[in-house]
Amino acid sequence: MQTMKFFDALSGAEYVQINGEIFQTEYLRLPDEHTVPDDILLEAKAGETELSFTQDDFTNAQYIGEGLYRLKSGIQLRFLASTTVH
Repeated sequence: MQTMKFFDALSGAEYVQINGEIFQTEYLRLPDEHTVPDDILLEAKAGETELSFTQDDFTNAQYIGEGLYRLKSGIQLRFLASTTVH
């Protein structure tokens, strides 16, 4: 994982595209030296669907290209700011 690029993208995310579907970011936390694998870093919502991701979910995320990452679970996500959502 390109850690700095990944967390830079995470830091400005108002939305996140998860497996092609757009979710609004409800909660976002950047990891620090006190972050443990079970800490929630991202909660996102689309309609009635709510998803959360922990530090462990993001460990070893692979950069695919064009801002797209694949988590070890196989989920693909892209962090978006409101100016990139059309």
